[in-house]
Amino acid sequence: MELSQLPAQLLSLISHPLWFLVAVLLSLVVRLQRKGSWKPRQCPVDLHGKTAIVTGANTGIGKYIAQDLAQRNARVILACRSAERGERAQREIRQRTGNSNVHLCILDTSSLESVRKFAEQIRTEEKQLDILVNNAGASGLDRVTTSEGLELTIATNHLGPFLLTNLLLDLLKHSSSARIVNVSSINHHRGKVDFKHFKGENLPTYWKEAMYSNTKLMNVLFTNELSQQLKHTGVTVNAVHPGVVMSEIMRNYNVLLRIIFNLIGIFFFKSSEEGAVSSIYCAVSREMDGVSGKYIDSDCFLTLPSPLAQDQALAKKLWEVSESFTGLANDKSQVNAM
Repeated sequence: MELSQLPAQLLSLISHPLWFLVAVLLSLVVRLQRKGSWKPRQCPVDLHGKTAIVTGANTGIGKYIAQDLAQRNARVILACRSAERGERAQREIRQRTGNSNVHLCILDTSSLESVRKFAEQIRTEEKQLDILVNNAGASGLDRVTTSEGLELTIATNHLGPFLLTNLLLDLLKHSSSARIVNVSSINHHRGKVDFKHFKGENLPTYWKEAMYSNTKLMNVLFTNELSQQLKHTGVTVNAVHPGVVMSEIMRNYNVLLRIIFNLIGIFFFKSSEEGAVSSIYCAVSREMDGVSGKYIDSDCFLTLPSPLAQDQALAKKLWEVSESFTGLANDKSQVNAM
C-alpha cells in the first residue's frame, strides 16, 4: 500500500499544521521526562575477559545491546536467525567499537532443534558465559503451528528462550556473578496464560496482539521462577520493559498499521538505541549487582509487574508445562551423562 492510498481522513489529520505542532510539543514533554534515565555512557564498567550472548542481535534493540557490550571489551556472541543480516551486524559492531572479538552463531528461537544446536555449540566452544540477554522475539505473527507442534508466537517468545537459558545454566553458574536479562514488555499487563495455547489449541479467535502480550507475561513469570531456582548460585535474572520503540517489532503487521505506528513514533517512541538502555542497565550496571527476580521499566526503575505476573503458583506451573513441552528433562539427563 502506498501513502497515497491511505484514507483521506487520515491524510488530512496527519497533514494538519495544528496536529504537527501538538505532536512536537508532546514529544518534547516525553523526552524531558526521560532525563532521569540511567545513561550507559556514564557507566564505567569494563567487561574485558567476560563473554556475552545477545539473541536477536542483528537489528534494533539487540544490535545496540551487543554494541554496548562490545564497546566495554566483552567477547560478544550475536545469536541471529539470519546469517546475512547477522554478518552485516557483526561487521558494523566491529567497525564501530574496534572490538574484533564479536562473533556470529545461528539461532532461531522458534525452533527447539535450533536452540539445542546453538546451546551445544556454545557449551563446546565457550569456557564461560557471563551475560545472556534473551532479546529475540516477534509480534504480529500469524496463527501457525511449528514443525515441532508448537504455537509459533509462544515457541519464539517463550519456549525457545526458556530452553536456551536452561541449557546454558551450567555455563552461567561457572562464571562469577553471571547475569540473565529477559526482554519482556509493558504489554504483559494485558497477558494471560492458557496452557492449551501451547499447541495452538483453544484458540477459536486468534488475536496477534493478545498472543504477544501472553508471551510477554510468560517472560516475567519465567524470570520470577528462575530467580528462585538460582538463589545462592551467583547468577541473577531480571525482566525488562524496553519501552515503546521504533524498531522492527511491527514488521509482521500490515502496511497501514506500520505507517501509522512510524508516524506517531517519530514524536513519541524511543529509538532502538534508547530502547536498549534498560537491558544494558540490567546486564552491566553496578546498581544491579546481586539484584534478581525483578522487573525493570524502560527508564531503569524497579517497578512492580502486573498482579498476575507476581503469582508464584502460576510461575511454577508455567515452568513445569514449559519443561514438558520442550523436553528439558531429557536434555538435562543427556548433558549429565556426558
